[in-house]
Amino acid sequence: MKVFVDCKTETEGGVPEWAIIELQGLIQMKKEDQSGPTVVGDLHYFSRNRHPVLILGHHVLNGKEVKLEQPMAVIEKDDTTSYKVKAIVKKKLLFKSRPKPIISNVSEKV
Repeated sequence: MKVFVDCKTETEGGVPEWAIIELQGLIQMKKEDQSGPTVVGDLHYFSRNRHPVLILGHHVLNGKEVKLEQPMAVIEKDDTTSYKVKAIVKKKLLFKSRPKPIISNVSEKV
């Protein structure tokens, strides 16, 4: 499964910057639709310290942003022999802790 994160920034040449998401474990989807992009979860940042939080279903994962030692280019081959640079990857979002369940506290009055 490919997971792309658009970082909403562009380099000097107008190429978008993407990030890699690194997860420990396995993501199981209920259904897999190959017709278009699949939404896996919601990615949020805490503004204080740029702390990424990934919400997958009923689970939340806390991670950290890690700068890659060497930037990578995402390239796409055209029908001819030419290649097109789709994006530059300069960082990864590392989620190495176990997911925590999201529990709603609902008090019922009888």
